[in-house]
Amino acid sequence: MTTSFGGSVNIVKEVDIPKFHGLKSGSDLNLSRNAISLPSTTRSLSRIRAVSTPAKPATVTEKRSKVEIFKEQSNFIRYPLNEELLTDAPNINEPATQLIKFHGSYQQYNRDERGSRTYSFMLRTKNPCGKVPNQLYLTMDDLADQFGIGTLRLTTRQTFQLHGVPKKDLKTVMSTIINNMGSTLGACGDLNRNVLAPAAPFVRKDYLFAQQTAENIAALLTPQSGFYYDIWVDGERVLTSEPPEVIQARNDNSHGTNFTDSPEPIYGTQFLPRKFKIAVTVPTDNSVDLLTNDIGVVVVTDDSGEPQGFNIYVGGGMGRTHRLEATFPRLAEPLGYVPKEDILYAVKAIVVTQRENGRRDDRKYSRMKYLISSWGIEKFRSVVEEYYGKKFEPFRELPEWEFKSHLGWHQQGDGSLFCGLHVDNGRIGGKMKKTLREVIEKYNLNVRITPNQNMILTDIRASWKRPITTALAQAGLLEPRFVDPLNITAMACPAFPLCPLAITEAERGIPDILNRIRAVFDKVGLKYNESVVVRITGCPNGCARPYMAELGLVGDGPNSYQIWLGGSKNQTSLAQSFMDKVKILDLEKVLEPLFYHWKQKRQSKESFGDFTTRIGFEKLKEYIEKWDGPVAPARHNLSLFADKETYEAMDELAKLQNKSAHQLALEVIRNFVASSQNGKSE
Repeated sequence: MTTSFGGSVNIVKEVDIPKFHGLKSGSDLNLSRNAISLPSTTRSLSRIRAVSTPAKPATVTEKRSKVEIFKEQSNFIRYPLNEELLTDAPNINEPATQLIKFHGSYQQYNRDERGSRTYSFMLRTKNPCGKVPNQLYLTMDDLADQFGIGTLRLTTRQTFQLHGVPKKDLKTVMSTIINNMGSTLGACGDLNRNVLAPAAPFVRKDYLFAQQTAENIAALLTPQSGFYYDIWVDGERVLTSEPPEVIQARNDNSHGTNFTDSPEPIYGTQFLPRKFKIAVTVPTDNSVDLLTNDIGVVVVTDDSGEPQGFNIYVGGGMGRTHRLEATFPRLAEPLGYVPKEDILYAVKAIVVTQRENGRRDDRKYSRMKYLISSWGIEKFRSVVEEYYGKKFEPFRELPEWEFKSHLGWHQQGDGSLFCGLHVDNGRIGGKMKKTLREVIEKYNLNVRITPNQNMILTDIRASWKRPITTALAQAGLLEPRFVDPLNITAMACPAFPLCPLAITEAERGIPDILNRIRAVFDKVGLKYNESVVVRITGCPNGCARPYMAELGLVGDGPNSYQIWLGGSKNQTSLAQSFMDKVKILDLEKVLEPLFYHWKQKRQSKESFGDFTTRIGFEKLKEYIEKWDGPVAPARHNLSLFADKETYEAMDELAKLQNKSAHQLALEVIRNFVASSQNGKSE
């Protein structure tokens, strides 16, 4: 199967997986009292099978995973979590460990320790569009110090992660977040996760419409049964107003999408087969990695910039399992176009199609991408149209996509400024954390988190630019031109020491890996302003989206990585597996010949990812096998130095710090800028 996106063609693997036949109807299971009652005006739909009581397998071949059993027996994600939280043990049992994910938390333990385990919990917030009100940011900052490990982490889905919370403090932390304009409900678990949208606070019709749509979709797919509030704030719901169109779309059952007489009209007792991810954006802005989502939504405007409707993509997903070829990363593909007033109904129809037909027997194959790969897009579209009640219109033409970091200073369009800050690996701690709090608190700023683990400070008056720039620079939060280009687009997942799935390092290892890549660049003669998109994960689940990188490193053993090549700078092409079991100490043996031949043989302005795809993996491996070093020593790049002697002295000093001369020189310059920042406008 081939899919076209932005003019490029991507090959999608076909997989033949035994089908799970979905939740069975009341009549199939002798549960007629729970079957959906459709209005007499509604046409008969043969594949409406939703029931409000969990279905038991009709035959021995329709097995269910144990997580499905836990959900079925949980009284809508309450039991036994509610009882486990009351025990004196530092951890919770297996069913509760699965259920607490729906509440936005994972149980973890410190894998650096040997012997007995020290348990703690990671909490993840839910922030549609990455929006973080001032009050919530200050609250999260406090909680990190009082109950966590003293740091905050910005995630690739525009949320916070708070690590190291003891079980005894969970209720205090959760209730504090809820009472300060935040939520963790649905940040993890088998339901819709945080809905992405461009974080930039541009006052433009398309951006504002995309962000409002993302918030409406998030509200539409938020659990309704109250389990979250029952456990963390003793049933006291925090009242929030919902747009009437969200309420109407959620309650509409004219095409058999809902569970009747159920506290969860969309999810029922079983929720979804696996996690579900949605992103909304505007044409050209692919800051959200659109094609990695189960649903990708793109605003379509008329010539005057007025939003008219949406192009919808479906079937993206990153997770896979090593040495199991039936699992794979996949790009979303076009489904169709809908007018703007229908977007909530179309999204709901897609979610219900996955709910009813996604596999519940083997969680490795439960994401919607496997359903679409098995069915094909035409069959998938026809089933979705039954729940939607309409035919999808043809896709509207879109311009080429770009990756937009939104870093640096920008005009919002309303007289205020915003400032995008690069945060290495999204980890906020130490002096950076202290300074950010001071700035955000002093100027009463709101915050947005980007899908690249960075942060945006919004609604800044022009007169504040100079003091804010000075304060941030002194804390190491520099303008993009002072940040290594490799770091600007790099991402890593947390991995060790707390993630139970990690096979090797990611966040803790990426600073050294990026330094080594920069040193290889210098050795083969690549310029400092050149870069590649590097993403690293400690396991194949792909939380930092390495399968879209030009150079992806995926942990496949202790101090070992699988190397993926061929992604594009604008995140519209899927990388491919290139080499397995590359030890961390051997990275240069692979990267030196690849980067050298890229420099020597690339076409005009050809990116590294495009180069590796054009040359082909067989030839690239030949380069590696025959590598004896550069044909001639790379000429000294003296642009930062007065003479060769200065360069050589700096080079010797840099080697002692495991850096390149360029890196050390730039650090000196950055420190000078930070210490003598005069705040002059650009």
